[in-house]
Amino acid sequence: MAEEDTDERTYRVVRNDEEQYSVWLADRELPLGWHAEGTEGTRAECLAHIGTVWTDMRPLSLRRQMEQAARG
Repeated sequence: MAEEDTDERTYRVVRNDEEQYSVWLADRELPLGWHAEGTEGTRAECLAHIGTVWTDMRPLSLRRQMEQAARG
């Protein structure tokens, strides 16, 4: 049985200013630069949510830079 199958802890989805996602244990203080996104659940549930919302893996700063380059 895999560890994630027996992990009953609560996790939260977190996001940084570059719009990159991760999971973090809900009972731990968030590291600097990361903010709770609003989703909590099992690790698998949180990872599934990230899989649906994080569709562009490029950091926000890179996406903006590429958009500016495409315009001009």
